[in-house]
Amino acid sequence: MTTEAAVRPGPVPSADPASGRTACHEPRTSPAPWRSLGTVAGAATVYGVHGAAGRTRWKCFAGRRQLHSPTEAVEWASVPPGGLSGEHRHTRTEEIYLVLRGRGEFLFNGRPHPVGPGTLALTAPGNVHGLRNTGKDDLDWWVIETLAPGTDAVLSGAAHHHPGVPPMGEAVIHDLFKERTVSTGGVFTGPLRQVEVVELDAGERTRLGAPDAELAVFVHEGTGRATADGHTAALAPDTCLTLGASTVTGVEAVITPLRLLVVTLSVPRSAPEAS
Repeated sequence: MTTEAAVRPGPVPSADPASGRTACHEPRTSPAPWRSLGTVAGAATVYGVHGAAGRTRWKCFAGRRQLHSPTEAVEWASVPPGGLSGEHRHTRTEEIYLVLRGRGEFLFNGRPHPVGPGTLALTAPGNVHGLRNTGKDDLDWWVIETLAPGTDAVLSGAAHHHPGVPPMGEAVIHDLFKERTVSTGGVFTGPLRQVEVVELDAGERTRLGAPDAELAVFVHEGTGRATADGHTAALAPDTCLTLGASTVTGVEAVITPLRLLVVTLSVPRSAPEAS
């Protein structure tokens, strides 16, 4: 894995009352070295997400306007103790929930599964999922939603009819902090191929990037800096950046160890390289 990147400061959310959530819009700023860069500061408060009572804090870091992969959104969400992100069926997208902090239950096709920091849940089309906070602290999670190939074909004009929704399956849940690297093969068929943990000791450096994939990177713990094309960005917990394909970003843990969560999002071969 290696990368370079191109940033625009984090996307600006706008209200969408009909869906109970907000839409992700690209800010009108000049390009910086990464496709997107932002923190959870200024997260929106949304009520009734997926039909559930109560509030959800929500931030969209990147969407289709920022990315060349068929990725719907890279987001962060949080519910307070007793809160719920409502159960809903996926018919056109594949989605991961990666729990960052807190304790709760991942609801999959009506069955609860206990989750905590590092829990990675994969939801393929045809299945119903939700997330409930059963702990004493806020439940925070990282969300990446990508288009299933059939949906992408319809939206791109390559097909006139959606192939339909597959039947429900079994829950696919991993402990990413123990497994370190999780492949989505056999579950997902779209661009989201892999989720991994990258850890650096204080003073250690690495390079992130891939020739045929964009990378979504979330800082889970620690501080450091990212550098690309002469630009530098400070890294702190709850910072998210997305890196273009065929680019390279250097990452250094400056004073404390740094834990990064990295998702690989493959791009079509015809997609232009990041500038």
